[in-house]
Amino acid sequence: MKAAVIVFPGSNCDRDVAVALEASMGAKPHMVWHRDTQLPDVDLIVVPGGFSYGDYLRCGAMAAHSPIMREVKARADQGARVLGICNGFQIITEAGLLPGVLMRNAALKFICRDVHLRVENDRTDFCRYYRSGDVVRFPIAHAEGNYFVDPKTYREMEDNGQVAFRYCGADGTVAPEFNPNGSLGNVAGVYNTKKNVLGLMPHPERLAEDLLGGSDGKLMFDSLVEALS
Repeated sequence: MKAAVIVFPGSNCDRDVAVALEASMGAKPHMVWHRDTQLPDVDLIVVPGGFSYGDYLRCGAMAAHSPIMREVKARADQGARVLGICNGFQIITEAGLLPGVLMRNAALKFICRDVHLRVENDRTDFCRYYRSGDVVRFPIAHAEGNYFVDPKTYREMEDNGQVAFRYCGADGTVAPEFNPNGSLGNVAGVYNTKKNVLGLMPHPERLAEDLLGGSDGKLMFDSLVEALS
């Protein structure tokens, strides 16, 4: 598998995800600057977390118009896998790769802690090493993770298996008390209709080796390597 990580001014998780990718791939990913207009020949494009453009305007709104994003969208249309994490989720949603919007957390506060997630759809290249119903632990660190989409689109997404992860309790129970940001339906991550694009607010790269306190996130990168190699 060949991968690229997009780097924006204000990114702070690009190196973290590069380390996680290298551990699973056995090779370093390409680091692509946001002002570039071309991508190398890759199977996976990661839009990482951080604070692109200082989170001015709406989070991800400026980065969505960076020159490289035209190529990211074109590659996604051609079937390349695109993974947007936290600010990357915001960016690819603003760019139109995913439905919905990410709004301010319901409590209007930045949240940084580990959360439990229930895997909702394992029938994708991102989740081959998980099983639907599995409970995993990932960290979150965001102020705008409140996912919203109109009711009609949400029903279509559920019917189409586009909900990837939901916030839950340690036993897998999905309930409002386990929702850290007010996200519709406890949604933590979503796919596009073709399932080749995934956006999620939690950070799998931050729990991708036991020395970091857990390795639930590594399974996502291992899944991609298995699918795309």
